[in-house]
Amino acid sequence: MLNNVAVALVNGVAPFELGVFCEVFGTDRSEQGLPVYDFAVCAAEEGPLGSGGGAFAIVPAHGIERLEEADLICVPADREAPVRDYPEPLLDALRRAVDRGSRVLSVCSGAFVLGAAGLLDGRSCTTHWMHAEALRRRFPRARVDPDVLYVDQGPVITAAGTASGIDACLHLVREEHGAEVANAIARRMVVPPHRDGGQAQFIQRPLPRTACDTVGEVIAWMARHLDGEITVEHLAERAHMSPRTFARRFQQETGTTPYQWVLRQRVLLAQELLEGTDETVEAIAGRCGFGNAAALRHHFLRTLGTTPHSFRRAFRGPRAAA
Repeated sequence: MLNNVAVALVNGVAPFELGVFCEVFGTDRSEQGLPVYDFAVCAAEEGPLGSGGGAFAIVPAHGIERLEEADLICVPADREAPVRDYPEPLLDALRRAVDRGSRVLSVCSGAFVLGAAGLLDGRSCTTHWMHAEALRRRFPRARVDPDVLYVDQGPVITAAGTASGIDACLHLVREEHGAEVANAIARRMVVPPHRDGGQAQFIQRPLPRTACDTVGEVIAWMARHLDGEITVEHLAERAHMSPRTFARRFQQETGTTPYQWVLRQRVLLAQELLEGTDETVEAIAGRCGFGNAAALRHHFLRTLGTTPHSFRRAFRGPRAAA
């Protein structure tokens, strides 16, 4: 049972992610009949710990030895995570925690701490989409999924960025105490108990660039004509190649197929129009080359893990979505 929760801090800790753990697990809500955790914030390094941005310093009440009692160890983000090393006593404490059956939970770049402890090897995990490639390079045995809000892999839970830490914490509460308790805590925090979709809807994927002129002009033409029918045969004709040669060359230079490229750019355009205009979903579907709202919804959901209406509500508010 999850009763004892400790947060391990290093220099450069991100205040928001620390605050998430304090709010979910460190707030006494016993007057509502909600669980109360034995909660502690622990220093994994010596001296006052600087916050991300250096606006203030934090002096935790406990040292790293407090981690030995925890059923759950939380690791918030820190601003130097992609390149820095971590204290070996902290990494040892995390490994021992998992060995004795405790859980560990990272948020955002806190995943680099778990990776340094070897706890991501062979496991699915996530981090903020901006750090996903760096996490993959530094810990090649980790299976990094940059599209999800959080991943629960047995004793190791990793959350994407900032608010995704709330999602992961409420997931743990829901698993330990049931949906009613998780929903009550979410209401106190004035946050949704569960969010639709994943991190994919927040990732910025600009138009791929190619340094080669072989398909560059064709790509520019494709980007201007997303609302029309685009076939490999037509593209090959514009590039003065056979369809097979064009498809092979396109894959070599862009890393994807013409079909997948067009589909991704159509979804990107739909995102821009949903966020920046008042056009109906049906009209946007036509402008993006999907033909109708049903097709747009299908590809939007498959690519981003959420619906066009949910995306518009998230980025423009419920009044715009209506």
